[in-house]
Amino acid sequence: MVTVGEVVLGRVREQAEVLAGLDEAVRVDQPDAVHRMRVACRRLRSVFRTYRRLLAPGATDELVAELRWLAAALGRARDREVLGERLVARARELPAECGPERLAAELERWGRAEYRRVRPEVVAALDSPRRRALADGLAALLADPPLRGRAGRAAGPELARVAAREQRRTAERVRAALAGGAERDGAEQDEALHEARKAAKRARYAGETAVPVAGRAAERYVARMKAVQEVLGEHQDAVVAAAALLGRAGASKQPFGYGVLYGRQLAEAERARLALPQVWARAARPKLARFG
Repeated sequence: MVTVGEVVLGRVREQAEVLAGLDEAVRVDQPDAVHRMRVACRRLRSVFRTYRRLLAPGATDELVAELRWLAAALGRARDREVLGERLVARARELPAECGPERLAAELERWGRAEYRRVRPEVVAALDSPRRRALADGLAALLADPPLRGRAGRAAGPELARVAAREQRRTAERVRAALAGGAERDGAEQDEALHEARKAAKRARYAGETAVPVAGRAAERYVARMKAVQEVLGEHQDAVVAAAALLGRAGASKQPFGYGVLYGRQLAEAERARLALPQVWARAARPKLARFG
C-alpha cells in the first residue's frame, strides 16, 4: 500500500531537487529560470500548507516562511519581466495613429531598466545565508520526516479528500469574487479575484501531488484548476498592466497611445472576469475530485 505520507514526501523531494538544480541557471539569467525557481518555491510552500495535518505541528513553519521570502525576492524580477513583455506586445497591436512602434520601444526600454534595477535582489538572495539554510532545512526534513500517524493512511482516499477540500475552498473564493456584479467597488473585486486565483493555484498543486497515484483523474482535476488559474491570471496581469500605464503616462511624450493601451487593458480584465463563470463551471463539478 502506498501511503499519503510517501506521496507527499515524494513531492517535496521532487520540488526540492528542482529548486536546487536551478541556482546556476538563475545566476546566469537563463530564460525562464527565475520563473521556474519561483514556481518550485510556491509548490513546496503549497504542499507544506495543504498537507500540514500529516506533519508535526510547527515542523515546517520556518521552511514556509523562507520559501515565501525567496519567492518574493525572485518575484519582483519576474513580475517586471512579465509586465514589460506584455506591454510591449500589446503596444505593437495598437493602430497606426497611436505610434505603436515608438510606444513599444519606449516601454521596452522602461521594462529593461526596471528588470535591471531589481535583478541584483535575486543574486543577493541566492548568495545569502538564508538560501543555504533553506536548502539545509529541506534536506533535514527529508532525512528525518516529521510525519504524524495519519501519514500512514492509504494515499488514494486521502489525496481525493484533500483535492475536494481545495475545490470547495476555491468555490468559496470564486463566489465571493463574483458577488455584487457591476455595482461592486472595482479595487475590492480585483482583490477578491486575486484571492480566487491563489486558491485555484493551490488546488491545482494539490492535484499535481495526486497524479502519481490517481493518474488521469488527477490530471483532469489539474487541467480544470489550471484553466481557472489562467483566466484569473489574465485578469490580474491586465489590472497590473493598467496601473503601470497610469503611472507612466505622465512621463511619456505619447499620452494618446498610453490612454488607448490603458483602455484595452481594462477591457481585457473585464473579458477575463466575464469568462470566469463558464470556466469555473467545468472545475466545480463534484465528481472532479473523486479520484476513484
